[in-house]
Amino acid sequence: MFLQTFLTFAVMVIMGRRRFAAAHKGDIPLAAFKTMQLSQAPENVQLASRNFENQFEIPVLFFVVCLLGLHLQATGWFFAVNSALFVISRLAHSWVHLTSNHVLTRFRLFMLGCLFVIMQWIALAVTFI
Repeated sequence: MFLQTFLTFAVMVIMGRRRFAAAHKGDIPLAAFKTMQLSQAPENVQLASRNFENQFEIPVLFFVVCLLGLHLQATGWFFAVNSALFVISRLAHSWVHLTSNHVLTRFRLFMLGCLFVIMQWIALAVTFI
């Protein structure tokens, strides 16, 4: 969970640096930041913004299942391995998204991460059935 949180902050820094650089170059008018209408921003800025938003989608389900599993004392090696693999998949997903943005690779990594979180939820549910 700490590594996933660190990833979110790292992407936030990348997003901020890209936004400031684009604004400094004049690629984004400062008025656009008043309402955060950045649809005219350069692609690398939009990708960083979208990746930052991604950190508050599926990872939220990851945090919930981890906290619930810890609270219920229902974690074990399977749960831990799936947690680690989820975070690795998210690191790889962000790397692809923020660099080459190869859509098929990014999609596969996204689905792989979803699979790991689904496995955690199933493992938690099976514990209580």
